[in-house]
Parts: sequence; C-alpha cells; structure tokens
Amino acid sequence: MTPGPSILISSHRTRARWALVLVCLWIVGLSMGCEKLASALRRTPLPDMGPRLNNSVRLTFDPALSNMKSTYKNDCGNLREVYIGTELESVMIDAAAQNFRAVSVAGGITSPTPPDTEILVTVERSSFRLIQDHLYDRVPADLKIDALVTFKDMSGRELGQQPISIDRNQRLILEPTQKRCDYGNIDEFLYESGVALSTEFIRVSRHQLTAAGAVPAAAVASAAKAPEPAPKAGRSPLSFKATVLDENGNLILEGGERVRVRVDLVNGGDQELQQVTATISGTSAIVAQFPATTLSAGRLQPGQSRSLEFAATLPQSVQSQKAEIHVTVSDPSVAAAPEQVLSVAMQPTAANADDVDQVPATAAGFKRPNTFLLSIGIGSYRDTQLPVRKYGASDAEMVATYLQSVGGIPASNVRLLQDWKALRPDIDEALLDWLPAHAGKDAIVIVYFAGVATVSQTGEVYLLPYDGSLSSASRSYPLKDLEAALARVKAKQAIVLFDGTVSRLGSGTDGRGKSSPPQWGAAGGSSIRLVSTGSLGKSIEDEKHRHGLFTYYFLRALRGDADTNRDGEVTLGETASYLSQKVSWASKAQYGQEQRPLVLPPLKPTDPSGTLVLAKPAAITAVEAP
Repeated sequence: MTPGPSILISSHRTRARWALVLVCLWIVGLSMGCEKLASALRRTPLPDMGPRLNNSVRLTFDPALSNMKSTYKNDCGNLREVYIGTELESVMIDAAAQNFRAVSVAGGITSPTPPDTEILVTVERSSFRLIQDHLYDRVPADLKIDALVTFKDMSGRELGQQPISIDRNQRLILEPTQKRCDYGNIDEFLYESGVALSTEFIRVSRHQLTAAGAVPAAAVASAAKAPEPAPKAGRSPLSFKATVLDENGNLILEGGERVRVRVDLVNGGDQELQQVTATISGTSAIVAQFPATTLSAGRLQPGQSRSLEFAATLPQSVQSQKAEIHVTVSDPSVAAAPEQVLSVAMQPTAANADDVDQVPATAAGFKRPNTFLLSIGIGSYRDTQLPVRKYGASDAEMVATYLQSVGGIPASNVRLLQDWKALRPDIDEALLDWLPAHAGKDAIVIVYFAGVATVSQTGEVYLLPYDGSLSSASRSYPLKDLEAALARVKAKQAIVLFDGTVSRLGSGTDGRGKSSPPQWGAAGGSSIRLVSTGSLGKSIEDEKHRHGLFTYYFLRALRGDADTNRDGEVTLGETASYLSQKVSWASKAQYGQEQRPLVLPPLKPTDPSGTLVLAKPAAITAVEAP
C-alpha cells in the first residue's frame, strides 16, 4: 500500500519543540548541538502563489515518487535509509491545499467535495547523492528530480502536461555528538527540496488550470447571491485518515505492545473549524486500554492539516481475537465525516519463547503437487577460512519440513542438499536435471539457500557451495546462473530465499578504492528474491531459537503468524511484509544491530504474485513476544 502523506505537527508539539530548543541552547549555547531540534523551526514556509482556485483536485502520485528512498553510509560507515518521497509528497499536498478549493489524494486522504480535475505527478528521473569528501563537518548532498505533471478532467480527457524539476545542493552538517556519525539537518534538506518542488508544481498547475478557465475560489463565493451557511448535513469539509501503528510494525497487536492510532485531519472547506475532535470506540479489549478516547485538534484553518495520536500499552495477557477500532471526527459547525473502521488481530504473548521446531499440521486436503523445493543449507565449509553458518544445514532441513507440512509440497518434490552434499555439481544436477524433468510451465519453484554469498568488484552475487572459496569465483554459483536455470524451467513462479553471510570476493574493489554493493536485484530473471540482508556482513543467527533470524521468522510466517487478515492462508505478500517488519525490528530490539531484509522486485499491493499461497496451517497459533 502506498504510504499516506505526512501531516503537519500539532500546536502542542510545536510548543514542546520550542521548549526543547530553549533547553538545548541554554546547555550548549549557540553551537550546532541544537541543529536537529531547531531545524524544524527554521523551515521555509510555502510561498503565497495567489488566491485559491475553485478547482477540486485529486492528486495521483507515481509510485516511483511515493516509494522514493535512498540508502547511504553515514560518517561512521553505517548504512542508513532516507525516505525522500514521503517528505516531498507531504509538502506537495500541503501546497495543493493552500491553492485549490479541495484536495484528495489517490490511496490517501479523501475530500468531501467531488474532484473535477485529476493531477498526476510522474517521476522521469531522480538521483540522491552524499559526497563524503570529509571537508570539516559538512557533507555535500545533491538531490535531482525531473517530473511530469499531467492534467485531466474526470472523464479522463487530458488537459495538458507540464515538466517540473529541482536540483538541490546543500552541505549536511554532522551532529556534534561524541561519535559524529549522522547528519543533523537531512530532514530540513528534504523539506526545503519539497518546498522547491511544490513551488514549481503549483506554478505550472495554476498556469495550466487558469488557462483552462479556472477562477479564484473567493471570486466564486462573492458571485453567489447569498452566503451559504455552514453545512449541517451532506458531505463534510472535514476529512481524515486513520492508521493503526503497533510497536514492531507487523499489524498484529500483541500482549505488552505499545499501540498508537494516528488520525490525520484535513479541513477541505472554506471556513475555519474551531472545535475539531477525534473519538475512538469499538472492541473493549483494546479501546479500554487507551487513557483517552477523545482528543481535541482545536482550530483548523481552510486547507490546514493536523495529526492526532491515541496511545496505549496492551496488557501482557490478551486473548486471540479479531478486533475493531472505530474512528470518528467532528466539528459542531459541519456534518461529521464518515466513520472509519480499523480491523486488527490481537494475540497473546507467551510466557516463554515458542518452539518453531514443533512443526504445525497442515489444513486437511491442502496439497500442491505442482510446487517444487530445492533447499540448500551449509553450516561449515571445506575451506575453514570461510565463515561458519552454525544453523545453515538444520535451517534448510526445517524449511523443507515446514513446506511439506503446512505448504502441502509432496516429499517427492523436495530436494534437500546439506553441507558436503551441496557441492557445485550437486546444485547443477538439481537445477539442470532433476527440476526440468519434473516441473512444468504451471509449476511453482522455491529455492532456499542458507550459507555464504560473495560479491564481486561489480556487485555480482555468487552463492558458495560446500567447496566454494572467497578468493575465486570458479567454484561458486553465480546468482545469474541460478536465474538462468530457473528461466529454462519456465515455471509459473520462482521464489529464491537467502539467509546467511555476505562477503567480498577477492579484494572487493574496482581498482579505484571503491566497491560495489551486492546487486541482488540485477541478475535478471523473473524470480522473486527474499534476502536476509542487503548489505555486507553476517545475517544474525538467533542463539535463543537456534535458527538464522531471517529463517526463524520465515518459519513463524509459514505457521500462520504472517496471516494478518486471518483467512487461514499465508501468502507470499504477507510473508514478505512480515519478514521485512519483524527482522528489522528484532535485529535492533534484541541484538542492537541493523538487518533489513530485501524483497526484489518490490511487491506492489496489486501484484498477483503477492497472492500466491505459501502455507495453509490447520490452525493459527498464538504469536509470542520475539
């Protein structure tokens, strides 16, 4: 699902931020120690582009903009992600609300006023770079975006197109902390870029729509015979979007977990709303945990947006059940906006850690004779210099067991290769002889690999068989060869999973002192790849549960924990989302490390591959605390 827009912070948070800044300034004077706190207060306001136009617009953002993010290394060499698209969209939405009579966002905020114009923003080119030249404490940042704005009426007829672009350059300032790792004003840089892009966006929009005959909303109001009273019924100018946010981000509310309900409000009308409130109700088991069930947003000017949050901590003991949270917003002067209902699953936290080695039973009659599995696990290598993957062999066996049980794969469709039985010729035989002889065009093929992978100078990825080496690729198994073998099978769908250690092959440089990151998504082919980590290093092995952390949560996903809609089936889309959320959260919370799984190519909500059923356990088991 495309993330909703960021909403402006409420006034009480602004006052709190001022207080923090004053305290910070009192402690460290005028040094850059307050840079991160003060940056939000120095933000450039959106320029006044003229009176609001009478158009009611629906904004549709290209997913390439919505999902735009970049990975970079901070000054201590740690990988960080910066979410560019979310900030840019948020500023563009605020700019649109200041310039049009009503604004709705496809997949996000709705407006009580039906749109008469659709504006599509499509990214044509984009780049984000940090140039770490280590000049003093400032790192040059460069953000370039070329986009095309398309205008249509609601019948789909195109009204015109206009290009917009920005080229922003700024030096990011290192936070003056003891380690001096991160950049304190990167959020400010993104916001300023959003203002620049929004200014261009509004400029071309006003030009295009004015040429098409649009007039200021104020002129329309003054031309009316009599002022319209504030509506008491019908469509409300007050709109909102409600979202449940749980602590570990898996959308399953677990015992002892911190839960928030965020309500993003927008006044899409022409009058100030003075007493806006938000109220939650619904299943008492969850609603009763919130200290307050009604919050006040105060005044909302025309076009203004604001965010409220209800927060609660669930008790350790909760019952497994489906629950609903009903969210309403209102103001005495207007009709109430339609109620939104948030459906969630609640599950208890077990007193002790679970045992995923107790294989769950499959649902009766669930068989998949056209699904095939090649499961490879290497715990230790012939070359003793290679990293040991303590649970590699046992993880491969457990994955094979699970997919036969809850995955419905016949034993004859499973090939298991462990340790010294996973030589390069063994893998070749399974992929080039066994698989093509049994799998047809309607087959589903799953390849699981637990062990070590290496990365060449150009970023090419190689899987290491038992007889592989870090110094040479001759005995390795290139990911592109694996993809070519899967392509020859012409299966309906291929899935590749990797859990292990990623190391440099040879010197690991391109001769200029630089090295390319692992190119997990550049090998071609049509498989979907679920990778335990996108960076170099060792994926975490969970000593408590005696599995790789990624594999541990993959097993939990298969047994039913990823079944967020509680329909009794675990899909590929649910599994991918569950792994991304759980592994990222657990690696930080339990091990103090950052391990972010990759899903390549990213699964879109409308991607048919996401509905592929991986498992159908006989019953959904309770989710325990990780």
